[in-house]
Order: sequence, then structure tokens, then C-alpha cells
Amino acid sequence: MTNFKRATSIAQTDEDFICVALDWWPTNKCDYDQCPWGQAGLFNLDLNNKILEKAIKAFHPLRIRVGGSLQDQVVYNVRNNIENCQPFQKQDKGFLFGFSIGCLDMKRWDELNEFFNQTRKESETEKTLWVGDWYSHNARDLMSYTISKGYKIDSYELGNELCGVGVSARIEAKQYAKDMATLKNLVKEMYPNPKTQPKILGPGGNNPDVVRRVQDPFFLTQIAQTFKDVSNAIDKFAPWSGAWVSESGGAYNNGGQLVSYTFAFGFWYLDQLGMTSIYNHKVYCRQALTGGNYALLNTATFIPNPDYYGKVLSVTHKGSPYLRVYSHCAKKEPGVSFVFINLSKNTSFEIDLFHDLNLNGGNPNFEFKGHKEREEYHLTPKDGNILSSVVLLNGTPLELLDSLEIPELKPKLVVGLTPIRIAAHSIAFVTIRDFNAPACS
Repeated sequence: MTNFKRATSIAQTDEDFICVALDWWPTNKCDYDQCPWGQAGLFNLDLNNKILEKAIKAFHPLRIRVGGSLQDQVVYNVRNNIENCQPFQKQDKGFLFGFSIGCLDMKRWDELNEFFNQTRKESETEKTLWVGDWYSHNARDLMSYTISKGYKIDSYELGNELCGVGVSARIEAKQYAKDMATLKNLVKEMYPNPKTQPKILGPGGNNPDVVRRVQDPFFLTQIAQTFKDVSNAIDKFAPWSGAWVSESGGAYNNGGQLVSYTFAFGFWYLDQLGMTSIYNHKVYCRQALTGGNYALLNTATFIPNPDYYGKVLSVTHKGSPYLRVYSHCAKKEPGVSFVFINLSKNTSFEIDLFHDLNLNGGNPNFEFKGHKEREEYHLTPKDGNILSSVVLLNGTPLELLDSLEIPELKPKLVVGLTPIRIAAHSIAFVTIRDFNAPACS
């Protein structure tokens, strides 16, 4: 039995909490005898693919992060003064991750921004950085060009995971702070209007340290202390800022083969969305939209993987250690939305709902009636196999329509006061429209 014990908000995310990444990796990015990136990198992604376009449009809203591990080796050919401007080339030695410098010409930058505009999404971009003082002239040229074309940038991030131990390149804290100040001043100069000025993101670190773990509630809870520490540090040292998870794919270096694109990964991913929101993180970027094993869309076909549908439901809704529950104020209409994640293989749960009159403290704005039908979205894997790449919504497989449209995600309407039943190895989104909480008013 569950009881509504809290009528006030404990944290608030940005309106655009959900974010996905587009990465630079080329086709020949291979590890562990697999090459999972295909044509999904920023240089060769097919921006005219209708499935890709419709998949992004299904999000309302969505941030797109442009960047990744090779970001520190990107140059921008703004003035057409770079001879033989080519994407990344495989190198045996002398370069990070075994790839050469990659050159982005403005034709491709235009194509990317036109795609973002067509799908009505805002992008955040990373700036390159290595040793010594940051040479910001190339970034200035890119900003100037971007402004002249009217492209909207949500935020700028300095380099890729350069802090702490770094993912490959790294710099010392003092140098990083100095270069961050340079970036901040550059953005202020190029975008003088505070109302349209992009945010500055940083610092970014990494944690390289997948079926057993994503089902283990005790493992999943370990990261909570990290999120809490980050939140406390911001409250103490930078209360004017907010924490972002700017790149998270669950498993380092392309994601977990045979796991990251299956139903099982939703246990980890949706739990991360709930946990970061509890600890006042403002944005969560999933690595990646396409490419690697952790992509939300199949790298070859762009057909959505199971986590895609969980993410869309997160955007539009938002006892036992194996049953994890998060609640959010409902979107569009009044009410409260719950996310139930059942990590247990064998145990189903039944949640009774009732209004405890002792909890509202006489507050007339706190009320649970249960008169209206509630909306339930139950996600389960095909044939009960959590390693399946097919997800069922209320028992029906989610598959593209003949028109290649994303299927409509329709809820099951249930009598308000009946128990909520959560099947073993399932994820459920439940919205109660006549649950009035002061935090949501």
C-alpha cells in the first residue's frame, strides 16, 4: 500500500529536462570486435531520413547536444581557409582515440542547424580545448557565423570531459577556470542581450566505472550520493547555477553490447531520470540519439529502441527496494504523474491509493479524490525477455506505422480508486488527474 506523504516540491528541473546527444564518431570507430556507429556520426548522419525527423518531433520539448569524445579535435572552417577540410581519419598514433583532426565546414553546419530548425529543437555545442591558454579565435568565428545565420544555440560547453581524470585529454583546474572565464566573456561579447544569451556549461567529468547491474537496486542507488554531493556543492559554491548530466550512456565506450538497446536498459535509464530530478539536476542528456549500442534509435534503420518510448513518456508525463517510484507534477493538465520501475524478475506489486486526511494539515489545495479515471502506460518486453529490443505498451507492440510515423502512445484508462498493478520486470507511467498538490498549483 502506498500513501501520499508529501504535498510540497523537493526539486525542480528545467522545462527542457530531457536531452539527447549527437556524436562525432565515424563509421570505423570500432571496439571489442564491433563497429556500432555506422552512418550515425555528425559528419555522415542522414538528416533527410523521415523516421529520424519524426522521432525527434515526437519530443516536446528536447535539447540536442552536439559533441562527444572527438570534440577536442574539431576545427571549424568558417573562413574557408583550411585546405583539404576533411572529417576524422583513422590514425595509428599521435592523436586522441586513434583519429586525426576533424574539420567541419559551414555547409554541414548549415545542414545541421536547418535540421534542428525543422524539428524545432535547440542545440548545445562544445568548444575545443587542450593545453595552455585556450585559443578562442576559431570558436569566435563559429559563433559569429552562427549568429549571422540566425541559428539558435541554447548553451556552449568547453571541451569534452576535461576535468578530474579526464576521458583522454585533461587540463589542470586553474587553467580550466581561466579558459572558462574566457569562454564566458566571449559569449557575453557575442551575445550582448542577456535574454538570448546562451548558457555556459562546465566542468564535465566522467565515470567509466551491464544485465545484472541494471536490475540491482542497491547498485542503482549507489550513484545517489554522487548526485547529492553535486547538488550540495552547487548550493554551497555556485547557487546561481544548476547541475546538468551532459552525457550519460550507462556503459563507457559505445554502451553495453546486447544490453543497452534492449528493454533491460530502461531499468537503469528511467531510474536515472527520476534520481537526478530528485537531487535538483536541471537537464539530463542521453548518449546518444543515434550511434553506438546505447542509441535511442537503431543506428541502421532509425527505428526506435525501447528506451526511446520511455523517454517520450518521460517528456510528456513525468516498500521493496525492487519497486522504485518517482512522482512529478503532470504536464498540460492538473494532476500528478508517477513512474514505477519494477526490477524484480518474479514479483509483481499492487499499490492501493487512498487519501490520508491527516496529511493535508487543513490545506484545501491538497486533495486526492479518485473520481476521475487515471491514465496508465505499462511498458513490458516482448515475450517477457528483458533483452528484447521490442517494447509493448499496455500489451501492444510499439512499431512504426506504415507511414513511418511514431505510433500514438495511448493510455489505458482505469477507475481512479482501484489498485495500480505493476507486473514483474515492467515500467509504468501513471497520471492521476484529480490529485491536487500545492507544489503543482
